[in-house]
Amino acid sequence: MNFKPQPKTIGILHYTAPPVVGGVESVIAHHARLLAAAGYPARLLAGRGGEPDGPIPFVHLPLADSLHPAVLAAKAELDQGRIPADFASLVGQVAGELATAVTHTNVLIAHNVCSLHKNLALTAALRQVCARPGAPRLILWHHDLAWTTPRYRAELHPGWPWDLLRQPWPDVPTTHVVVSEQRRRELAELLSIPAETIQVIPSGLDSDEFLRLAGDTAVLLDQLPWRQAGPRLLLPVRITRRKNIELAIQTIAALRQTMPQAGLLVTGPPGPHNPANQHYFAELRQLRADLGLEDQVHFLAEITAAYVPDEVIADLYRLADALFFPSREEGFGIPMLEAGLLGLPIFCADIPSLREIAGPYATYFSPDCTPAVLAAQISDCLASSATTQLRQRVRRLYTWRGIFAEKIAPLLEGI
Repeated sequence: MNFKPQPKTIGILHYTAPPVVGGVESVIAHHARLLAAAGYPARLLAGRGGEPDGPIPFVHLPLADSLHPAVLAAKAELDQGRIPADFASLVGQVAGELATAVTHTNVLIAHNVCSLHKNLALTAALRQVCARPGAPRLILWHHDLAWTTPRYRAELHPGWPWDLLRQPWPDVPTTHVVVSEQRRRELAELLSIPAETIQVIPSGLDSDEFLRLAGDTAVLLDQLPWRQAGPRLLLPVRITRRKNIELAIQTIAALRQTMPQAGLLVTGPPGPHNPANQHYFAELRQLRADLGLEDQVHFLAEITAAYVPDEVIADLYRLADALFFPSREEGFGIPMLEAGLLGLPIFCADIPSLREIAGPYATYFSPDCTPAVLAAQISDCLASSATTQLRQRVRRLYTWRGIFAEKIAPLLEGI
């Protein structure tokens, strides 16, 4: 066992660890990265897996593995309702490994160890160790519950050690966490404890990782409140007067009445061939200031004067909720193709070149449309789009960045 004493820290315990593939292992991997990024000292404790270059150190506990031969032999007997003759000895061995590993741990997060019967020797050992003076505070993170799952019923039996999965541990300071409201209801009924004493912390997505965002994109987004906007409107044009950007800005001001978090991102710099474009850019920034939209209307040109690579622009399309294209004049309109390829809703000026590309599949408006009318058109369309609403819901509730900041970090600090 590669354990070395360290300062007080957070332990994450499971049967297996990444790179072993599984839903719980994926959650653990994200937790590990989040803890490391936030500066929490943490270690991963498991019977199998462990990436040598992982974000936090790995402590190998062989008997924590659900597929360890001794554990499998014990489970075969336990599933039949028989306690093996050497089960107490096995529990003692596991407890010895675990006690050594958590000597310098003040919070231990156990994923599914006290929910499933995959390694009841580990479950029993965990209770023994955490009932001792000076033991770490225990967070039981429940993804699945054996006792409420019909397919496991034949493998569960009355009495110890099976009851460890369906009874509170009054001698162990414990915080219960579940991944959904359904699991909270099930656990509260199973343990006969108030539902409000159980915390719900869902699993999530790393949106940047899932969308495979380029490194430059992440750097830019960290400087833009557009990441927090909803809906996110994208205007991928150079700053020239014919692009009618002032209408887009005025529309965002009107859109705030129904969608207060709406945000606009203009990706291009001032056009390079006309000195008047710099004056137009100054007018747009003044209009933004007059309307109080500094936190809602953003120009990449204010962040970087460098060329923005095509892969970054493609990332911005993937992150956007709609293309907003109010140009008065276009010879063609490549952004219409890009938005169409990615399935992005399109709000564009009703001019011949754009209608030729999108046909009946875009929402059109006059380039001289009043901002209030255009804002109502955008709001009605996006509010009735299940795809857009679900996208915003996922970003709001189910990104690991938000889950960690709003739920996991407060939980740890509270303990």
